[in-house]
Amino acid sequence: MKTPSGISIRAGIGVVVGAGIVAVDNFAFGGEVSPIVIVGMLLVFGAAAGMIWGVRAAVATAIAWVWLPMAHLLKHMMRLPDTIHPNTYASILKLGAFSFVVTAVGLGLGLAFRRLLSGRNWASSSQ
Repeated sequence: MKTPSGISIRAGIGVVVGAGIVAVDNFAFGGEVSPIVIVGMLLVFGAAAGMIWGVRAAVATAIAWVWLPMAHLLKHMMRLPDTIHPNTYASILKLGAFSFVVTAVGLGLGLAFRRLLSGRNWASSSQ
């Protein structure tokens, strides 16, 4: 039996976390959870993943991020009720861009903390 590689484990974690975030967004409090909760979840996951895996966390964070705009896109395409207003492709694109930036900032903070906590001298690492 072949053991899973590191990238498949990170991708799997990204899928699970992304599905969890989408579940909270769509089902918590009848789908009316505050957007700041979702922003916080994306930010915290990006930071935690960056601290744990370094740059290799980009796969997991990208997979987790893409769940949010894709869920709203699929609901829009299937004409299901959604909490995004106005429920248009432009709004979904803006949500995707904003949530991407939030996730990237989280990842960047995680990478910075990882480097800060590693104890390496920043000046000597650029030589």
